[in-house]
Amino acid sequence: MKFGIICVSDRCYKGECDDLSGKAIAECVKSLSDGEVYRLVPDENDLISNAITELSDDEKCDVIFTTGGTGFAPRDITPEATKAVIEKEVPGISEAIRAKSLEITDRAMLSRAISGIRGKSLIINLPGSPKAVKESIDIVLPVLPHAIETLSGNTQSCGGNY
Repeated sequence: MKFGIICVSDRCYKGECDDLSGKAIAECVKSLSDGEVYRLVPDENDLISNAITELSDDEKCDVIFTTGGTGFAPRDITPEATKAVIEKEVPGISEAIRAKSLEITDRAMLSRAISGIRGKSLIINLPGSPKAVKESIDIVLPVLPHAIETLSGNTQSCGGNY
């Protein structure tokens, strides 16, 4: 699988801190990865949407993870920027991440992250914390191969995807 990683952070973009969450994503997916494409953008709607579109349409990434911008802060707009460019929502992924994360911290209920499909790319919003990124990816990693196989049109069952 080819992975896209988008760090959404004003501070990282300005060089005020390192993107530890993007590095955490790359580390978590390396066993499944045929390569990663990385983008760092500030919390700006158009820049986030453009990065998702580029990684999906031009780079042909199978899975695109965003990290950051999913909370309550005034500049947290990653879910809105994602909704603007996806074609289908996949609420089960974000619901599963929140449900499992609630077993770890009650702050998980504050996540506004979404997941969706654009073309043949699966887009998943993740939190901005490296610890939360690792926990979230552990939840979705087992289903990614089947999800990507289905998105690519490789469906062999006659009655559904289960």
